[in-house]
Amino acid sequence: MLTLKALHIIFVVSWFAGLFYLPRLFVNHAMVEDAATRERLALMEAKLYRFMTPLAVLAIGLGLWLWLGYGFAGGWLHVKTLLVIGLVAYHLYCGRLMRDFAAGRNTKSHVWYRVFNEVPVLVLFVVVFLVVLKPF
Repeated sequence: MLTLKALHIIFVVSWFAGLFYLPRLFVNHAMVEDAATRERLALMEAKLYRFMTPLAVLAIGLGLWLWLGYGFAGGWLHVKTLLVIGLVAYHLYCGRLMRDFAAGRNTKSHVWYRVFNEVPVLVLFVVVFLVVLKPF
């Protein structure tokens, strides 16, 4: 079980690295004017998204395995599960934003992306406290 937990944590940390960096690329993408830089950023975004998606699947899959296989219970886990579902929605929305940038359809400002970039940070704080403190 400890090996599964360790792998789950590794994949969660790796997925979060992508969730932190991809919106930061969006901030830069929303600020640039020249086509070459926009194309380079679009390529970086697409490669990062393709890399982080399997990490998300592995993190979630191992989390489900731990939950279902070892019977963890408690209200904290239900809240954590809702937050993970929110992160999946955030991840998928990042994919949509990435496709909008690639197609030249971005309508949001770099300031909006700066705020958007903070969402996974806040979720991470809550999830870590839930897992460690198990308040419910």
